[in-house]
Formats: sequence, structure tokens, C-alpha cells
Amino acid sequence: MLELIGISKTFNPGTVNEKKALSDVSLHLKEGDFATIVGSNGAGKSTMFNAITGAFYIDEGQIVLDGEDITYVKEYVRSKEIGHLFQDPLRGTAPNMTIEENMALAYLRASTLRHEYFSRIKTSDKKKFREQLSLLNMGLEDRMKQPVGLLSGGQRQALTLLMATMVTPKILLLDEHTAALDPATAEKVLELTKQIIAERKLTCLMVTHNMHQALELGNRTLMMDGGQIVFDVEGEERSKLTMDDLLEKFRINAGKRLENDRILLSKEQE
Repeated sequence: MLELIGISKTFNPGTVNEKKALSDVSLHLKEGDFATIVGSNGAGKSTMFNAITGAFYIDEGQIVLDGEDITYVKEYVRSKEIGHLFQDPLRGTAPNMTIEENMALAYLRASTLRHEYFSRIKTSDKKKFREQLSLLNMGLEDRMKQPVGLLSGGQRQALTLLMATMVTPKILLLDEHTAALDPATAEKVLELTKQIIAERKLTCLMVTHNMHQALELGNRTLMMDGGQIVFDVEGEERSKLTMDDLLEKFRINAGKRLENDRILLSKEQE
């Protein structure tokens, strides 16, 4: 479903602020893969996501989605086929627009029918919006005319997840999408995430700082450091790994210990 072939990206080249953010990254993600990604700050996780979504063009390499070379396809075109959630709940919605209007924008943006960009949302569409909102069990189906800015962070993130998957994307990118939420709300959004991915058989990449999630969610675990994927495991080998094993694999492959307080704390808390 997704192929990254030797992609590299350097920001501010030739200056004192030069930063090589991605270095010859290659990844083959099969249809239906649900891969978790763990790594320290600055490892290149979010940068890899932004390369996939088209937030910038890569310097070298190739990005192929479902057999189509999208390396130089514009970001707004890619957004029709790529769902993307950020850590900040405020980034995925328009606060001054109503819940219904936000869902309409997401629905029309992902539509493959060009004329639908200029059509009005039908009563049947609004009914569909209401039905999908009811699945969140947050009462949002009765607040469709209210501005999204009045919602809590957890409600906004759940709504953003719903919007990103209303029209089934070819790939879903989750960039620590529960990290800014309180523990109870984070767990609720995570359960909703697992449910949607399973029901729709989505292909998904999920960045997490939680060691347990990295090994327990999905079918594959990636570790990144210095703009590279230093470890990639799935199947039976993954099922046998403990969190200590994962940290040791990182130490061996990256040549240093993983230093991230949030990741190490998540290990100690269980």
C-alpha cells in the first residue's frame, strides 16, 4: 500500500541551521498493516509523516501509494487519500465552524467526484453524519449545529478521527494523537481508533511514546533514530519481544540507548 524508497530530506541546507531530518529511509507497508512507531524527539517520525502527506517535497527518493508515484503530488491532492491526525486536538478541525460543517468539509474533500465540491450537503448526508457521531458515545449527534471550538480536546480529537476516516483513506497516519489528552479520554479515543481501524481494515502508521502500545497494537513495530528506521519487526518475532528486548534492539541497532523520558516512564508505569 505504501512504499518509501530511499527518501531523504535536509532542512536549511548550506546554513548553520542545516538539519538532515530523513536519511535514506525505505519502508514497505502492506495493505492492512497497522504499524506502531517509537523513537526519541527529533528521530524523524513526524518528518516522515509530513513527507508522506506532502507538507514538503523530499530531496531524494520516491513515495508510492497504492501503486501510484505521489512524490511530487501536491498536499491537498494527497489529502483525499491520506488521513492524518496530530498530537494537538486543535489542528484537525475549524473551531468557528459547526460540527456539521466540519464533517461536510471532510466528506467533500475526500470525495472522488469533482462536481461534489460544489454541491450542497443533502439530508441523507446529514443523517449519515448523525449516525457516525452517535458511534462516539459522546452526545455530539445532538450538538451538530454547535461550533467545534466549544468541544473538549478529547471530543475534538474523536471528531477529527471520524472526519479522517469518513471516506476510507488509503492510509491513516496517527502522530501521537492521544498524547495531549487526559488518561481516561486518551484511552477512550484509543479504543475508538482500534475499532475503526479493525472494522474498516485500514492501513495505518501510528507514532506512540508508550512502549506497551508499541508492542501490543497492530501487527508491526518500527523504531526510528537520526532520521532512519533502525528496527522493524513483525509476526512471531514481534510477539515474543518484551519491552526490555525492544530497548535492547534499539541500543544495538542505533548504537546508543534510547533516551526519552516519556517512553521510559511508560515502561516503568506498568
